[in-house]
Amino acid sequence: MATTTAIKEIFEALPHIKKVGAKHLWFDFDDEADVLYVSLERPQMATDTDILENGIFLRLRDKKIVGVTITNISKRFKK
Repeated sequence: MATTTAIKEIFEALPHIKKVGAKHLWFDFDDEADVLYVSLERPQMATDTDILENGIFLRLRDKKIVGVTITNISKRFKK
């Protein structure tokens, strides 16, 4: 059941991911810190950060989004 739910949620996210325009995405999860790092480029080499809302950070290089950092990830998606 949990696998089916996860697959459904991934498919629901695909249109949003496609809008980003990245050819590849890298996901890194730090369990101890409860942080999800999504990189749109490797190496990310961000030079600036914009804070979207509490605990969500856009990583930028020359005004281009190269990554997203989301803190307290398990609490945000807890059902």
